[in-house]
This record gives sequence, C-alpha cells and structure tokens, in this order.
Amino acid sequence: MNYPGTDTTLRNPDFRTILSNVQPDILVVQEITSQTGVNGFLNNVLNSISSGYASGLFLDGPDTDNAIFFKSSTFTFISNVPIQTALRDINEFKLVHNLSGDTLRIYSLHLKASATASDEQKRAAEVDSLRKRTNSLPPGSNYIVVGDYNIYNSTESAYQKLLNQTGQGYFVDIFTLTGVWNQAQYAVYHTQSPRVRSFGGGSTGGMDDRFDMMLMSQAILDEGGIKYIPGSYVAFGNDGNHYNDSINRLPNTAVSQQIANALHGASDHLPVIASFSFSSAFVELISFTALIDCFYNGNTMVPDTVTIELRNAASPYSVIDQTKILLNSNGQGNGKFNTAVNGTPYYLVLKHRNALETWSASPQTFSNGVLTYDFTTSSNKAFGNNLKLVGSKYCIYSGDVNQDGLVETEDLSEVFSDKVNGGTGYIPTDVNGDMIINIEDINKVFENNVFGRQRIIPIDFPMNK
Repeated sequence: MNYPGTDTTLRNPDFRTILSNVQPDILVVQEITSQTGVNGFLNNVLNSISSGYASGLFLDGPDTDNAIFFKSSTFTFISNVPIQTALRDINEFKLVHNLSGDTLRIYSLHLKASATASDEQKRAAEVDSLRKRTNSLPPGSNYIVVGDYNIYNSTESAYQKLLNQTGQGYFVDIFTLTGVWNQAQYAVYHTQSPRVRSFGGGSTGGMDDRFDMMLMSQAILDEGGIKYIPGSYVAFGNDGNHYNDSINRLPNTAVSQQIANALHGASDHLPVIASFSFSSAFVELISFTALIDCFYNGNTMVPDTVTIELRNAASPYSVIDQTKILLNSNGQGNGKFNTAVNGTPYYLVLKHRNALETWSASPQTFSNGVLTYDFTTSSNKAFGNNLKLVGSKYCIYSGDVNQDGLVETEDLSEVFSDKVNGGTGYIPTDVNGDMIINIEDINKVFENNVFGRQRIIPIDFPMNK
C-alpha cells in the first residue's frame, strides 16, 4: 500500500506480526515506491523477525512498483525483467532453488483498477503483454503470476486471456469460481478490503473483492519438479465469516486476534499464501507438538513460530539442518528438512524467541521420510525432564528473553525496561504473547527465575554454544 509512505513506524509492527507467523521463503509485493522502501522493508520487517532474507534487483518503473524478497539459503536470485504496459510494469522475477536447481519464474502484476468497460479493456491489454512473454517460454516451464489483478468476475476478458490455452504460456486457477466474485458464497476467497473505515490510505468497504490471486503454469500442477501442494493456497486471515466487514471483527477463526488486528492495520489487501515442493529429497517432521508455558493458558496457546534444529547424536552435536515451524493454538506444526536423511538419529532442539532451548530426551530417527514428536505428553520427552506441567500438558519453560540459556535477572531487567518504555508488538520481552509488555510478563519471568530454570543439554555441550 504505497510503501514506505509516511506511516512505517505504525505499519511495520503489523507487518512483523503477520510475517513472523507466515515465515515465507519468497515474498512478492506490489505498491512499493522506491529502493528506499525495499531496503526499509528488508531491514525493518523481514530481517528483524528472521535473519537471512535478501531482496532481488529493484527496478523503478512508472507509477508504483513490484519487489521480491527471499531466503538466500533457499533461493538464488537470477534476474528481474520488466514487461511494459500502458500503466505499470509487470515484472518477471527468476530464481533458482538452491538444492534442486529448479528454476522458478514469478510474475508480479498490478492491473488497472475500476470496473468500467474502458478499465476492463486496459486490463486485457496488460494481460496480452504478459501472455506474449509466457507463450515464448520453453515447454514445461515453472511459473506463477501473483498480485493485484483488480478483476471482478470470471467472464472478464483479462481473466479469460490468462486461462486461454491457445499457446503454451497459459495459467491455471486452481479454484473454479464462476460469475461475479463479490458474493457471500465466495467470501473465503476475498482479499480486499480488511477494513470498513478510512485510515492511513487505501480502500475500505470490508471483505468483498477477490482481487489478489496466484495462478500457476500447468507444469507446477503436473508431477515432478516444482509442484503445488494441494490445500495450501489461502487468503491469509480470511475465515470466510467477514463478508463486507473488517477482518478483525471478533471472532476470527482463521488467525489470532493479534494477527487479525495486524492485517487490519498493515494494508488494504490480505496476503495470499501457498506452498510448493521441489524435486530435491527431503524428510519431514509431519506431526510436532510443543507448548510454550507462558503462551499457554491450560487450554489453548497463542500461535507462534519456533526453530527446530536437527543435531548430531554424538559430540560435538553439530547442527545438520533446521527449519521454522508455526505452532498453532494446539501447539502443533510440521516442517521439512533438506539435509537430514532416513535412518540417522538426530536430537530435536526447539528454540523460541523467549523460551529456554529444549532438546528431545534422546536422538530421533526419520523412517520412510517422516517423524513425529510430542513434547507435551510427559516430562521425560525433554532432555533432563526440563518441562513444566501446565494443567495436563508439559510445556517449554518461558522467560529466557536474552537467549543465554538461563532465566535470570538480566531477563527481568529487559522486560522491566520495555514495560517502563511502553513496549508493544512482536518482541522477545512479550513473554505471554499478548503484544503488550506489562506486569504479567514480569511476573512470569520472575516465577521461572525464582526456580532457577535453565536449559539442560548433553553434559559435554558447552553452555555458550
């Protein structure tokens, strides 16, 4: 939404809240206005929630622009090729997946807005320029087109031109939604607007337009190479119950209230997300369960991300692989590892922004590419029984704000300082996950500090590792 604008200090915390929960490997954006905006979003949003993000080459074209961000450990950026139209450039971003070597092209567009016949003709002409490019690609190419299409229905010429299978460069919409999309029956697909009142610019009116879409090449839907994972495509935060309404009206059953509020404040569109697999071999933690004690009320947990490391079973316990996992309100999540293999035992090590690093009680082994693990069923699921009983579930100890392996006075000092300074948002001193630093956070750290909670790890593994 015309980023950076003049309100990044207000919007950046919302973007951090959203993206810390999504943790995208690739993020494509529209309505960014400058290289300064790209740098600011990279440094103040993405790399402040998870290090290792990079930005692709930015090209300042007419009107607002497109940009791409990605995890450099997973992808290598190759090129940014502009496709000129009468209003705004469509950009072709080309990346290579580091492990598989597969090439992925992502087209980012922002088509002409409004619903007049003239506007529809202009959108169709913009799509003609895109199809000219994709029709020239080699057979079997993997490509996706994302962005703000500003298309209102399935019969519009621009949409039909995208799907037209005359020429190999056509796109596929995985959803079959006929007629006008501004209908309650299509509510779960809507992406604009998450707000009904005007503030900070952007569109209002509530959730009623399917403007933002992700269409794919046939190759991505076929077996082999890069492949779309069925069921993973969603308008993030849209539970289908907010037609013509604000996305943060209680209740939102798709995301937490903190995330719904962030979606309401960050932009006038919802992000669209989907998952894809690549041809490289991987193993998967298909069912992982852990609860963070201060995030857990005995019934549900505030969803949050954790890092899961796989470490060698013998000293010096080197890190073999790691992945980010979003734990839902039941403490459940899953993740893939590209370096680990079947039949080799690994310690599972959980790390969280303000919890004690916790190791599995013993090394675990992937079999047939999968593994399950549940920290919550018994204290002996953690190395050294280092878990706290909350209700009937065993939880990871909270309070290690500075991540030095101890819950100590230094952690209390950091939380107290942020409370005094009115700290808010997705920061380590928010020990209970309510986005506000207050006396409750201090009390929770104090409790685990009094009992001398610290990480427990194999005896020959130094504390400062």
